[in-house]
Amino acid sequence: MYLSVDIRKKLGNFQMEVSFETENGVTGLLGASGCGKSLTLRCIAGVERPDDGRIVLDGVTLFDSAARVNLPPQKRQVGLMFQNYALFPNMTVEQNILAGLCREKDRRKKQEAVRAAIRQFSLEGLERRRPDKLSGGQQQRVALARILVAKPKLLMLDEPFSALDHYLKWEMELELMERLRDFSGAVLFVSHSRGEVYRLCSRACVMDNGKSQPVVPVKELFGAPGTRAAALLSGCKNVSAARRKSAYEVEAIDWGCSFRCGEEVPEQLAAVGVHAHGFRRSAPDAENALLCEVVRVVRDVFSVILMLRPISAGAQSPEDVHRRMIRVEWSYEETGAVAEGDVLWICTAPENILLLKE
Repeated sequence: MYLSVDIRKKLGNFQMEVSFETENGVTGLLGASGCGKSLTLRCIAGVERPDDGRIVLDGVTLFDSAARVNLPPQKRQVGLMFQNYALFPNMTVEQNILAGLCREKDRRKKQEAVRAAIRQFSLEGLERRRPDKLSGGQQQRVALARILVAKPKLLMLDEPFSALDHYLKWEMELELMERLRDFSGAVLFVSHSRGEVYRLCSRACVMDNGKSQPVVPVKELFGAPGTRAAALLSGCKNVSAARRKSAYEVEAIDWGCSFRCGEEVPEQLAAVGVHAHGFRRSAPDAENALLCEVVRVVRDVFSVILMLRPISAGAQSPEDVHRRMIRVEWSYEETGAVAEGDVLWICTAPENILLLKE
């Protein structure tokens, strides 16, 4: 199963430009709220119409502005599950699933398909209940059953856990993993949670302010994000504007220091990043050493978070202090008796430095 998306759409001052390709398996669309993730899904499903571009699924053109092709949603073989599941409140579980079979005209086949879906999604005994009498996990199963009973080639999940508390979210995530294993088509999973994308997806496409970045393996996104936006979304807490000094040396502008890097620095370098666990305490003469003042100490359950101000950054305006601070996360043993106002040396290994483009 192959999906190709190359579309553009303008809404007021917001300009969306999305271009990516993917295939079978789960592909995550990762980005902050308002970056165009949900709008992209609605365009693929046919709920929204792009201004121009092309969408092709498994060799079938769903949308092509140049060729004036725009298939209606019911002909696209695409299933879209919304954040709130969008179950019909006045219909029973059985009736909701039956609504997914609007293209099937044979009544006997419809009933057989519904019974099979109820067994597959462990909904026995709930057939006559309405959505308000179901748990969150049961509602999710009904929504998935309604979509999958129509045998879509593409399944799209729009932040299915966003409104749930932590415990229920984890329980339903495990259940969704099991359901997706049985789906043979392609899956697009929209989230602003890097943890969800890391656990559920094999590939990911970062979206930033309406623009999509190339689809990459999830492990590559988190290990070597490549761009400033991808680094921040992958959980890197420390990002500084940077410039190339030499083939293997960069200047971290916001932190007022230079670092030796583990790989060759690209000419188009825009920033560098270091994960919170990538720094350690050091001696002044250590490679990539940096002198910092401890601004804040936050003691978490299993670790200590330190907010550090690089002294080499010089005087800073109040609005720059937060942007230029470095966050480190250490064990209680490594932190020791560090207090706010202390000065300490930290360093990072060359291979920990992420070289980032815009």
